[in-house]
Amino acid sequence: MMCGMADASPYVELDRDAWARLATSSTDGQAGTWGTALSVAELDRIRGLGDALDLDEVQQVYRPLSELLSLYVRHAAQLHRATERFLERPQPGRTPFVIGIAGSVAVGKSTTARLLRELLARWSQHPRVELVTTDGFLLPNAELEQRGLLDRKGFPESYDRRALLRFVMDVKSGVDEVSAPVYSHLVYDVTDDRVVLHRPDIVIVEGLNVLAPARVRGDGRQGLAISDFFDFGVYVDAATDDIRRWYVERFLRLRGTAFRDPASYFRRYASLTEQEAVERAQQLWDDINGPNLEANIKPTRGRATLVLRKDGDHAVRWVRLRKR
Repeated sequence: MMCGMADASPYVELDRDAWARLATSSTDGQAGTWGTALSVAELDRIRGLGDALDLDEVQQVYRPLSELLSLYVRHAAQLHRATERFLERPQPGRTPFVIGIAGSVAVGKSTTARLLRELLARWSQHPRVELVTTDGFLLPNAELEQRGLLDRKGFPESYDRRALLRFVMDVKSGVDEVSAPVYSHLVYDVTDDRVVLHRPDIVIVEGLNVLAPARVRGDGRQGLAISDFFDFGVYVDAATDDIRRWYVERFLRLRGTAFRDPASYFRRYASLTEQEAVERAQQLWDDINGPNLEANIKPTRGRATLVLRKDGDHAVRWVRLRKR
């Protein structure tokens, strides 16, 4: 247990070693049966560019987290069935358990989301796990440009918030088939493709601002936020200076890989010298991603059920869980 936490705190805070000891070997009679372990090839497919995630961290950090989430899923289903019996309105099936994963650009939240999807699907009680990113709900570039928001992509006002809220409400209402738009990082825009969800057990919604509270409407009334429909929220955290450095390092890697694709929206950056690329990445962070983190993303950290805190080497060092 980390020092400095008062007994009356609403959080339990564990360092990595203490957290790792919470995982069971295969089954505990509660979360269900654990499937096969993750392979090196599967981890390579999941891991984001520049992310130092390895199999030890999967076992020590994310395996226990998947077990905890599996317990939450089981108990949520029991509560749902009990509530239906109380209301004398039994319904077939169950509504999906919805997990929100938030955090800054370059902090590794996309890798966390992909990894949790893979691990949660290995528990026998909920094999159907879907992942949707809020990037698909960004307004198209043409509309952002028309509104003068192209340089504020990722800020709350750059999303089709109504469409995103309708999607999450449909998921949580148990609609048989729900679809979401797909975003292409290559062309830096929303595409015509859609991902279709067919009655999943768990839905992971990953995005910068997914844990944000509802806005106050013009008439003074409180609106709805997508986080109102989450069963569990995860925030991937790190020191701002570390995230800025990771962002610059990722930009340099992309300069030599994806940016060289003729179809890439950022093709013009492929010809930059290393110094020019560093300066451009730092400018993008200081003008866009940094301010968005400070104003809109970091303030939602306290709304998370669980916080994964990373050190400068990109490895999770401690976990903070809100008591229920």
